[in-house]
This record gives sequence, structure tokens and C-alpha cells, in this order.
Amino acid sequence: MILHLALAADWDAARKAGEYRVSTLGRTLEQEGYIHACTDMTQLTGVAGRYYGGVTEPLVVLAIDEALLGCPVVLETPPGAAERFPHIYGPVPVTAVVSATPYPTPGA
Repeated sequence: MILHLALAADWDAARKAGEYRVSTLGRTLEQEGYIHACTDMTQLTGVAGRYYGGVTEPLVVLAIDEALLGCPVVLETPPGAAERFPHIYGPVPVTAVVSATPYPTPGA
């Protein structure tokens, strides 16, 4: 199971479209080349603090079953990072998301 922090509005749109294609805040899969994810809640909390501090919109944590993705997931260390993160190299089918849990909005 891997995790992804998403705007609730982006997740709602994905549920209607059948797949999720947002890489990270304000960037699409097409723009970034992959979808950013986290290995656990500790990583996700760090990402929320670093990149979502000014966000006031509702957020959700997507728990994604890697076996249901149908695309590669690669653990990589981004430039300037000290830890490895899972990168999803394709869209996330909504059927691969086993739960979407509200996350406290940092900027609210």
C-alpha cells in the first residue's frame, strides 16, 4: 500500500473520470512524468508540511494498492531529498484506491 495526498476536488473529479492523473499540487501526470506517492504516513506528513502549507482546500489521503495499478511504481530519491519515494508511472485507476481519508488541511 502506498499513499498520495490529494485535493479532495481532484479526487472527486477522478472518481467521475475513472482515473486519477494529478502528480502533485498543481502538476499533472503529463507535466511531471509520474505521480508522487509516499511509503507511509510519516513521509506523507513531511510532504504535507513542505508542499501543502498554504493550501486551504480540503485534502484526502489516497491509499493505493500497487497490485491494482497496472503501471510501474519505482522507489526513487528526488534531487535534494534524503529519502526514497514511490513514483507511479501512469494514471491511477479509481479501483486501485482502497480508501480516501480526509487529511487536516495545513493552511486552514
